[in-house]
Amino acid sequence: MEGQQPPQPPPEGVHYPSLRATAAGLFSLVAIAATGLAAGPAAAGPAARTCALPRTDAHHSLGLDTWNAAYPRPARALDAVMVFLSFPDATPHAGTEEIAADYFPDTSRFFERASYGRFSLRAHPRHGWLRMPRPSTAYAIQRDWEPSRRAAYLRDALAVADPVVDFSRYDIVYLVADPDAPGVDSDATKVVNLETPLRADGRDVRRLVTLFERHPPDRNVLAHETGHVFDLPDLYHRPLDGEGDWDTHVGDWDVMGSQFALAPEPFAWHKWKLGWLGERQVRCVRGEDLFTLEPVAAEPSAGTAAGTRLAVVRTGENSVLAIEARGATGNDRETCTEGVLIYRVRNETASGGGPVEVVDAHPLTEACRDRSVYPPLADAPLGVGEVFTVPGEGTRVEVADRTPTGAWTVRVTP
Repeated sequence: MEGQQPPQPPPEGVHYPSLRATAAGLFSLVAIAATGLAAGPAAAGPAARTCALPRTDAHHSLGLDTWNAAYPRPARALDAVMVFLSFPDATPHAGTEEIAADYFPDTSRFFERASYGRFSLRAHPRHGWLRMPRPSTAYAIQRDWEPSRRAAYLRDALAVADPVVDFSRYDIVYLVADPDAPGVDSDATKVVNLETPLRADGRDVRRLVTLFERHPPDRNVLAHETGHVFDLPDLYHRPLDGEGDWDTHVGDWDVMGSQFALAPEPFAWHKWKLGWLGERQVRCVRGEDLFTLEPVAAEPSAGTAAGTRLAVVRTGENSVLAIEARGATGNDRETCTEGVLIYRVRNETASGGGPVEVVDAHPLTEACRDRSVYPPLADAPLGVGEVFTVPGEGTRVEVADRTPTGAWTVRVTP
């Protein structure tokens, strides 16, 4: 792949076995696979529970032994209303049908693919612009919004929408501002969680998605924001001074790291948390183990997430190493590189603090500089024939082979 160096000399931490050793190893791996791998996924279920980190008080904790009932779980069909807001100081240039088409059906299709058909996001646009009582500039909309101005915006938005929208019918609320209004800042798009809920149609509204995007918007921005509605954390690194790289924790891997990601498919750990992977698709590695990983974005057969999609090595009471395969398919069809991806998960690290950290198996190289959000991590996965020992944990990961169907044969030694 572009940006990758030939295997002499190998990058730091990556080992390429000799041809003789590789051939012997592959012969052994194939022999073992023929006798033992078929039973692997079936045996993975009970063992998987020992690798499920407990949920903590951290915001959007990636512990998954229990579900936080304050959030809707996307294991069924959920209904979302889109409310379109205009302002006295601007006339919208686009109709609400055009704005809605910026987000749907693409966002619904993203989640349908990511969930292996287990989750359906049903959008209900309330077409026609609803006029806010104040000019757009009066709300001082910005990324780090002053709380009283933000509260005024939310109160006004629900007040103008309540007479024409029955909020009791919906699981998710999207407030979409006129992108051409002078006071609308696209950088302010976010999910707002309210400690004191607002009331509408006899129900508490505790969480709203506020969209201030340009037209057309950033790619996959609504998938990212909707992920927060499902208790998923921000995975990017935000520089304290606003300067520098934002994508140093996970790069292009997972939409919660960047809406521009080349491989936006949610991590398999996220899918396990959301209920899209069952325990039969998760393998808890406690000793030397050989298994086959199906690419996490690959379309399953017979409507299920067939095959092992995630391997987990417990590294502490509140941390694991996660191992999954990424391939150019589904939501990952534009990925920069393919291979076996390794990442750390910490359940006590809050959203935005680095709860997931991709391990770079090729720290001296980068890839896809012309389109990656963070080229140093674009070539993070291991390819066939590579062996990598994870710094700090000592876990050894070897990619032995790739099957004709696109799965990856992996040996892990904790």
